[in-house]
Amino acid sequence: MARLDLIDIEKRFGSVDVLRDVNLSIEDGEFIVLVGPSGCGKSTLLRMIAGLEDISSGEFLIDGQRMNEVPPRDRDIAMVFQSYALYPHMDVARNMGFSMEIRGAEASARTSRVAEAARTLGLDKLTQRLPRALSGGQRQRVAMGRAIVREPRAFLFDEPLSNLDAALRVEMRLEIARLHQRLKATMVYVTHDQVEALTLADRIVVLNGGVVQQVGSPLELYQTPANRFVAQFIGSPTMNILGVERSENGVRLANGAEIALPGLTGPVAELGIRPEHLDIADPSTAPLTGTADVVEHLGSDTNVYVLVDGVGPLMVRQHGHVALRAGDRLGLTVQPGQTHAFASDGHALRA
Repeated sequence: MARLDLIDIEKRFGSVDVLRDVNLSIEDGEFIVLVGPSGCGKSTLLRMIAGLEDISSGEFLIDGQRMNEVPPRDRDIAMVFQSYALYPHMDVARNMGFSMEIRGAEASARTSRVAEAARTLGLDKLTQRLPRALSGGQRQRVAMGRAIVREPRAFLFDEPLSNLDAALRVEMRLEIARLHQRLKATMVYVTHDQVEALTLADRIVVLNGGVVQQVGSPLELYQTPANRFVAQFIGSPTMNILGVERSENGVRLANGAEIALPGLTGPVAELGIRPEHLDIADPSTAPLTGTADVVEHLGSDTNVYVLVDGVGPLMVRQHGHVALRAGDRLGLTVQPGQTHAFASDGHALRA
């Protein structure tokens, strides 16, 4: 497998900057996930690693060797696309082994490697089927198997699960996680789905507007986001953001309620509170009161959209079933130490 280094990478289409000042080192065997909103540059960055897009400036290295001018076929990188891109007239076995076939590999070597990949992906009983006789999840496994058979230095995944239904997405997410555990391979994965990012990644790279906002483990990004964008992008439901004023011991909300921020210095413009860090309480004693606007009963959790008096709408997430209906009055408390302070430019402030 391989170590990948991106040094001062930039990408321009004419006068438009698509990616700016990207610096990232991906360790041998690491699973990196690139996330961000549509148009942030994550797929473009993946294609630059593959060699399908030119690098405008900067250097891309594989195991210390410069790859900028190396064509895709010579980088020894396998890519799994959003579309399965299977040959409809070839059965599973030939689809998986076709890259070896066109390189002139012996039939016995192809058969052995295809059989091993098929066993790894649970396709060993389907090798004689044509793609039209497979489910969506099975087709995506074949696409992954085609990459495995090549035994590349790194695997690239470009939103491979976005065409699948919800149940298949969960199944294939588990398959990819197991695949990484078995192969110990270097993998770079692009997705807009943060659940995929949080469950698969060793580290997540958050992009916005072509700029890397933060790189870290899923827990780091959830607990200590670098700025408001990361704070709201990571976590579902999204973080509540409230405008605040500085008070002697913390901040003051629009309704006059105060929240302590011990040890924090500097001007605080906004306060972030995740929905799961708000607790429902007796409105007669709680510091925040409001009216339930919409209640979503999800079985394992209950989401409550609350119109807080003097503050505005807040999203609350409670574990299990909560006996609330739209129009009910309720109180809210903030779990101690579970807030995030932001400066006027959006950067996170730490105590």
